[in-house]
Formats: sequence, C-alpha cells, structure tokens
Amino acid sequence: MFFRWDWLRPQLTAPIVPTLGPIHPDALTVSVFEDILRAADTGDFLPYDKDRRWGGEKDEKVLREDVVHQPEHTLIPTLSRRGRGTVKVFAYGLRDTVVDEAAELAAKLASTHDVAGARVVRPLGPETAHPRGTRIQLKDFTAASCHAPDGPVRPVSAWPIAVQETFAPFAEAMAGDGLSFLHAQMQAGRCGPVLTTAVGDRIVGAIGPMEVRPDAIGFPQLMPQYFAVLPEARGQGLGRILWQAAMHWGQSHGAAYQLLQTEVDGPSDRLCQSEGLTSLGFTHTTSA
Repeated sequence: MFFRWDWLRPQLTAPIVPTLGPIHPDALTVSVFEDILRAADTGDFLPYDKDRRWGGEKDEKVLREDVVHQPEHTLIPTLSRRGRGTVKVFAYGLRDTVVDEAAELAAKLASTHDVAGARVVRPLGPETAHPRGTRIQLKDFTAASCHAPDGPVRPVSAWPIAVQETFAPFAEAMAGDGLSFLHAQMQAGRCGPVLTTAVGDRIVGAIGPMEVRPDAIGFPQLMPQYFAVLPEARGQGLGRILWQAAMHWGQSHGAAYQLLQTEVDGPSDRLCQSEGLTSLGFTHTTSA
C-alpha cells in the first residue's frame, strides 16, 4: 500500500480525488486513492469512474512516480494530453505553503512532459470563508421525496419531431456548456435520456444524460449531467424546473444521491443552495 491513511485522511478537507472528481464522503477511503495509482499503470477506467460511460480511453492519469506523500501534506500530480496538455497537482494539506510547493512541482512536470498547462487544485473545507472556485454539493435522495415539477419538461424523444429538430441548434449554441459533446453522444447512442424544456416549439434548455451507476462502494449514484438554458430564456424558472425534473428522475430510478460541482455564486450554485443541498467543500484551481 502506497498511501498511509493516518497521514492522508486529516488532509482531505473536501472529498475530491484526482482523475475521479468528487466522491461521496462514505466512499472516501484509502482504497480509492490506491485505485487511481493502479489505473495509472494500466490506463484503464476504474469501474466507478464517471468518464467510463463515454467509452474510449482514460485521458487523465496520475503521475505515480512524482507523488509526494508526507505526514503534513500530499501532492498528487496528474497528466492530460487533451489539447495542448495539462499537468494538475492536487494539493492536500492544511498549511497554505502547500500551494507554493504544488505550483513548483506543476511547473516542473509541465516542462518535463512538454505540455502547455500547469495548475494547482486546492481542496478547501465547507467552513471556508469567502470561497472561490467550485463548490461540491450533495443531494441526498434518501432524505425527502423529490416531486415532479409542474412544467414543460420531456425527454428529447418525447417531443414532436419539429421540436426534436431544434435540439441540434440549441446544442450548438450551448457548446461552451458541453451540449455539443452531449449531442454527439446522443447521436451515437452512448448515453441515457436527456430532459429538455421548450418554449414556442423550440428547445431552450436541457439537462442530461440521466444515468444511475454504482459508486466505489456500490451505492447507486445519479451521474453528473450537462445542464444549460439559452441566455434569452433565463429568468423564467426553467432551469429550476429542469433541475427538479432531473432529481425526480434520479430518485424514481433508485439513486441514493448525486454529487454536483457548481461555480461559487453562479446561477447553478445559487439554485442548488436554494434547494437545500449540502455543501461538502470547495476546490480552487490556479495556474502554476
């Protein structure tokens, strides 16, 4: 075993794991960290990796030989070759000096691997004052019923053909939110249903794909979705209706929970906070 849990556990201020993203606190064990090291050797997806559903090969991997694991801090670097390439160093530790050490390591490894990006990812606890970056939020489906919203939400395939045909231009317009990628996966038949809302026979919002898969300890998790509403259609409550419909779908299909990442103080963040989700902490990413 590479990691000492008595060293690492006190440093985990937020439940985020390199190459995997947020993990339910109950599933946050030393085994998960050992798994990402083994996956770096084989290049395979872990069975509970959210990216596995897209197929292909795992792009991001841990740079196992460059991990720094000490009693006071742990630095776990990862490498992605996507685009011009990026090294990220996940900086676990309670002292602020861990960020400087992580930045130095990120810059060194970016040069070694000839990639353009060098970043530091710092997990921060839920009690953090004036947080920046991304909030990790938990929706617990066992806590209360998620009622179906009263609004115009349907899977894409349930709309009339003329409305379905408006999804492609909608997805292209919201490519920056991942909808163009999602549309390609839908056309290839690689994902679950996508819930949409329409105004005037035109799709203006979507959330999906809707899929439930087991996590690292076998609990059914509603997988992360792409979520977007056209700018000109915002302010009408359509985003909330879509989100509530997605939560109803997840609970109805046996999910125990969902983890979400939202930009602090962004529209999705405010929506989730108003819906009573539990904040598990934050991640703040900076360039090295």
